[in-house]
Amino acid sequence: MNRRQRALLVRTLIFLFLLNSVSIVVYLLLHPRPHQPLSDKEEEEEEKTVNVTVAIASSPMKPWPVLPSFLPWNLTSFPPPRSCEAYFGNGFSQSVSPLNGRSGFFRCHYSETLGSSICEGGRIRMDPDKIAMSKGGEDLRQVMGRKEEDELPKYQIGAFQMEQGEVWERREDRKLVNQAFLDQYLRHGAVTTHTMRALVESITVVPTGHLQCDQWIEEPTLMVTRFEYANMFHTVTDWYSAYVSARITNLPARPHVIFLDGHCKTQLEETWEALFSTIRYAKNFSGTVCFSHLILSPLGYETALFKGLTETFSCQGSLSRQLIQNPNPQKTARLAEFGEMLLSSFSLSQNPNPNSKTLNILFVRRENYLAHPRHNGKVESRLSNELEILDSVNSWSKTPKNNEKCELRVINGLFGHMRMREQLNEIRKADIVIGAHGAGLTHLVSVKPGTVVLEIISSLYRRPHFELISRWRGLRYKAINLAGSHARPDEVIDELSGIVEELGCL
Repeated sequence: MNRRQRALLVRTLIFLFLLNSVSIVVYLLLHPRPHQPLSDKEEEEEEKTVNVTVAIASSPMKPWPVLPSFLPWNLTSFPPPRSCEAYFGNGFSQSVSPLNGRSGFFRCHYSETLGSSICEGGRIRMDPDKIAMSKGGEDLRQVMGRKEEDELPKYQIGAFQMEQGEVWERREDRKLVNQAFLDQYLRHGAVTTHTMRALVESITVVPTGHLQCDQWIEEPTLMVTRFEYANMFHTVTDWYSAYVSARITNLPARPHVIFLDGHCKTQLEETWEALFSTIRYAKNFSGTVCFSHLILSPLGYETALFKGLTETFSCQGSLSRQLIQNPNPQKTARLAEFGEMLLSSFSLSQNPNPNSKTLNILFVRRENYLAHPRHNGKVESRLSNELEILDSVNSWSKTPKNNEKCELRVINGLFGHMRMREQLNEIRKADIVIGAHGAGLTHLVSVKPGTVVLEIISSLYRRPHFELISRWRGLRYKAINLAGSHARPDEVIDELSGIVEELGCL
């Protein structure tokens, strides 16, 4: 690294430190704990009410890491609707509140582009006894055969309560929002079971001093409901939604996460623990819990990662430094930023050996694993001769003439048998990623710039997931489209040889 590069790196780190400090100050100014003094009459009422409040000991919150691709999440100016940045960044341009100027704190940040909202509020109580679902967090083999509907929340009215000091006009039910608010800002859309909409619909309003709490959580807390929680692609959509929610609400550190579902534990849970300060299941609390600052994360189905499968929009991945110099709302570095967030959560940097003469070829495999209580442990084959292709690639890579300029290293990506840190460690070093269509390729969000993707696609699974992720990351993408599920080894080797030559290693 020369002197100019070192100076640029120092200036960048100083800028990010100052930006983080300003974010903390702005957060404290924008999110004071909403507490108003009680009137004499309210004090008398409070004395008559048994109101047990036990503060939970503050849990240390993890700071945001310094991310090379980070760009400020501008909370005052917004990208054009349906632009690339509106899909992946801060398109949540409309802030609305059902309180209409009354005291209290509840608002939804609505994105016209995504048709969804990130909602947040203060002094909100959760009563787990009014949420019908399984406890969650169990060992998978203990709950085999459990129905999915038993794991998803069903809310009674009043499952959540919010303190509000003024006379509430809807006296008949004391609901926080009406049907018009739900239909405009928390739409069903293509989601038949919209659990976050149902949560907001369950919130009722109580007068100041009547919020009975067994426990308080003072730090910002993010509530998440997961559906396809054992699938890597769908879990990445949940992680991304949670990350964006924390950034849009300008949190000074990584929030706590509470799962509003009753799913059992999976291997992917360790990544939730790494990404955020703490995680806990809602039904694992005993008694009522009150939150000083609660954020409701949209469903993963409402993110650009999922909506991009069916909606057409112009979007190209770019390096953040290029966007700093030439801002363009039709380009994004948000997925690169998020991929670095995943790596950093496991104390990994993105490019460990920038000057290495080794060319890493990661072959992402599909393998059997037990995913959830309704799963038989078998995955559908997308490449019927996967082992033959892997053996051919291994043999080709060991040919002396192919190693004259670079050493070719093939990694057998059996991700189902690796911890997440091991998976990410191999992903970050990959120069070429090859594999049949499958959720493991979602790791493309964390590859380094310049990585080339070769997807082998069965005629039965022609889906755009990983071509799109490659485009949104700004990666070179190639595909081998099969007539069936059997690939010709010579065709795969020809494609790989061309890629290696393009990278200057043949």
